Amino acid sequence: MANFRTERDSMGEVRLPARAYYGPQTQRAVENFPISGRTLPPELIHALGLVKWAAAGVNRDLGRFSDAAPPPVAPPPSAVPNALHGRGRPCYIDALLAACREGADGKLDDQFPVDVFQTGSGTSSNMNANEVIANRAMELSEIRDQRSEIRDQRSEIRDQKSRPIHPNDHVNLGQSSNDVFPTAIHLAAAVAIRERLIPALERCAKMLSRKAAEWQDVLKIGRTHLADAVPITLGQEIGGMARQMDRSVGRAAAAVDALLELPIGGTAVGTGINTHPEFGRRVCELLARETGIPFVEAVDHFEANSQRDGLVECHGQLRTVAVSLFAVANSIRWLASGPRCGFSEIKLPECQPGSSIMPGKVNPVLCESAMQAAARVLGNDQTVAFCGAAGGQFQLNVMMPVMADAVLESVRLLANAANAFTDFCLSGLEANVEACEAAVEKSLSMATALTPLIGYEQAAALAKEAFASGKTIRQLCREKNVLSDEQLDEALDPHRMTAPRR
Repeated sequence: MANFRTERDSMGEVRLPARAYYGPQTQRAVENFPISGRTLPPELIHALGLVKWAAAGVNRDLGRFSDAAPPPVAPPPSAVPNALHGRGRPCYIDALLAACREGADGKLDDQFPVDVFQTGSGTSSNMNANEVIANRAMELSEIRDQRSEIRDQRSEIRDQKSRPIHPNDHVNLGQSSNDVFPTAIHLAAAVAIRERLIPALERCAKMLSRKAAEWQDVLKIGRTHLADAVPITLGQEIGGMARQMDRSVGRAAAAVDALLELPIGGTAVGTGINTHPEFGRRVCELLARETGIPFVEAVDHFEANSQRDGLVECHGQLRTVAVSLFAVANSIRWLASGPRCGFSEIKLPECQPGSSIMPGKVNPVLCESAMQAAARVLGNDQTVAFCGAAGGQFQLNVMMPVMADAVLESVRLLANAANAFTDFCLSGLEANVEACEAAVEKSLSMATALTPLIGYEQAAALAKEAFASGKTIRQLCREKNVLSDEQLDEALDPHRMTAPRR
């Protein structure tokens, strides 16, 4: 029995690990949801701590807590101060705020054992946060609380009634899981995108831009439908990829914008029952100041509680970022194919041996890793969209934990993949100038430059004959005296083909 304690909640007795900060409702959820073995993402746990910190600070400022030390036992109902009339509920507010801060700073992560696949509103995790913060706050306030007593009297059954810092009455004051949990999701995702994804995409775009500038004069053949097209420069090709990633930065910023309205203040169904009229606005303002992200109270709490359209919109932007990352990585992979029997127009840095059977083989592993991460994000988008459409009925969406897990995983995958791709692949790319330029003269699409001079039909006939004979367009034109040497050299100058000409 030394390793366990027993507590009682509204449903009866629950056996708990003796030194756990969490309480009966968390333990019930652990037992009820042995689904995946995956707990809440740490970003969401930290966001819950920050929301609780903001809520406690606002409740203090609104006079809903008393500054006086709490009584050792719960007072009779007639003596409980009226929280809505300025006197407040007895609570050690400094200890409560400190415990919330520890949660926000990641110091209590090991106290969140509830599976992602739980109650659809996130109630289990909200109560997990409430219990952990309440118990840790009592410990910080040096109260000889139930956790301290249990160390000495392990078999004693305790209940929640006499708690001077109560999970529901204090930590959850003026809140409901139905507005706290989606608020924490928006907060966690917005912070993760701003602090991790956007910088990673910016680094990727800058590295591609640097390579594009270095290779601006390296001639190569363009390709459409994977078939030879007119000449371009390697810098132009890589510059297009840089622009893709640069636009991805803007899309990530738009993903944050989709999350700025927070549901906090709507409580259970959007009416704001049991909270102060200014609570939601003040919490949002405090979170905005704390994070530097301009969060605001939801315009309509009924919409904000019942629908997760903002989260769907956010992930839609992440999906587009994933498409761009996949396309860039795949194009780099194709350009580096070879080294002797492929395009081999760029050289990848050698990161690791590529084969367990073929000696000396080196594979585009960083490209493949980024593509796989992007593919997972595309799958997550299906999950988020389906949960947004099918999970919201009337005043609540009941698919929020899995939506949160998918969104935060996508942010994490995209950020990590973009960083690894930049550091271990893009930064070490080299141009194979000889391979790039050798293909230009052989291309049948050189005939395109002759079209303004001899017409489409004759140019097409020359291309077909050149292919059949194995000759270049230039050789065939000279044999047939199609144009003068001066006209031919000017028309078939590949540098002139890489930009519009008057």
